[in-house]
Amino acid sequence: MRVLHVAAEIFPLVKTGGLADVLGALPQALIGQGADVRLLLPGLPQIIDAVLAPETVCEIGAVFGAARVRLLRGLMPFSRVPVYVVDAPYFYRRDGGPYQNSAGLEWPDNLQRFALLGWVAAQLAAGELDADWLPDVVHAHDWHAAMACAYIVQHLPTQAATVFTVHNLAYQGLFSLADFHLLGLPSRFAVPSALEYHGQLSFMKAGLKFADAVTTVSGSYAREIATPEFGCGLEGVIQSRAGNVFGVLNGVDYAVWNPEKDVGIVAPYSAEQLAGKALCKAGLQAEMGLAPAPDAPLFGVVSRLTAQKGLDLVLAVLPGLLAAGAQLVVQGSGDRALEAAFLEAARSHPQQVAVRTVYDEALAHRVISGADSLFMPSRFEPCGLTQLYALRYGCLPLVHHVGGLADTVVDASERALKADQATGFSFGEASPHGLGLAMQRVLDLYHQPEQWQQAMRRAMRQEFSWDVAARSYLELYRRLVAAAA
Repeated sequence: MRVLHVAAEIFPLVKTGGLADVLGALPQALIGQGADVRLLLPGLPQIIDAVLAPETVCEIGAVFGAARVRLLRGLMPFSRVPVYVVDAPYFYRRDGGPYQNSAGLEWPDNLQRFALLGWVAAQLAAGELDADWLPDVVHAHDWHAAMACAYIVQHLPTQAATVFTVHNLAYQGLFSLADFHLLGLPSRFAVPSALEYHGQLSFMKAGLKFADAVTTVSGSYAREIATPEFGCGLEGVIQSRAGNVFGVLNGVDYAVWNPEKDVGIVAPYSAEQLAGKALCKAGLQAEMGLAPAPDAPLFGVVSRLTAQKGLDLVLAVLPGLLAAGAQLVVQGSGDRALEAAFLEAARSHPQQVAVRTVYDEALAHRVISGADSLFMPSRFEPCGLTQLYALRYGCLPLVHHVGGLADTVVDASERALKADQATGFSFGEASPHGLGLAMQRVLDLYHQPEQWQQAMRRAMRQEFSWDVAARSYLELYRRLVAAAA
């Protein structure tokens, strides 16, 4: 089974969210189960400078407004997964992030930048660029790669099946309809049954409409996005594809996230030997300038600071948390108002609140290993990976019962505790009141050490391996290829 994964970011080179973690781990799991997998990535500086043994596959020339485009082939560092890189310096050799400049503004030519990525994927699938390798399946991830599905449909002789994974429906890749001509597609694609969306172009629709199968990153999210509450205006499109929409839960790369072998944390520990967890907590308190209070419940936040993530709810319950003698460590950046509010809380309560408005993967490991509980009150959450990391590190997640959070965290109800099934805490009402009640349950259980450690051990023994997801994807690929034969 030859599979081409197309995406805009990949861990550890370029990461803005969980998508990068998926691309860093899923291809390796598929290869481990016998698939022939290659990646297609844009030539961002962090990617093109890191690829091992790059060689030119072909000179593409001038396309999408760039004068010089070529396709490279090499190996990913660390994993050695084969990778194609679209080398288009005019589009990709820039400071800033993959989607935004250093001021946080969207790159004005994102339409061309990511249309090019999808177009190259379609050309590879048609055998136009690399005569030595032809994919059976093109697997595109999120709106950045979704145009691959439209270009493949336009190139009718292409035999490759297509899979489109929605990692977050809220980010849709919307552009001016006046720029449709830049895509190089027939006018039949500029209508509501194709890419047009309320007077704009939607790259997300390209994947939802034209992929042979649509997947999301959890079973609950697959059901939720077909409803007005979570469908972001695209629920009608998703309902029309009902028989071809599937949920495949993301996994964890336990080679990266494992407290027994994590050299970046203060001390190793496991479900059987928990002593190192207390050392990690003391280390985090010292690093963050918090009071050295081993008995104080320590909550963590590792997240983008956005309304979607429900961090305004954390601010609302913060007075009660502090009054209970608990502590809070926040790592994340995003909404300036949320950043300012958390920073002000840290200034007002330096012994109890610490904030780092940076993305730092190593710090994330230290926060999750040191915290007792992790706040994830997301208003919606396609899958969530941070709660899966927290489970393995015995940092009991406190989550809103939606999407992948509902699929992965077992609430510490009285019944679940008695049955030794509890792995965290969840709440149903996305409000300060709902979160506050759940937070109080966390505090209550924390002061019952025997039951708390029982839940910790159960959480740490949960298995969310990428091997499970890889088997599900391979089965889907086989069905699609057989149907196309």
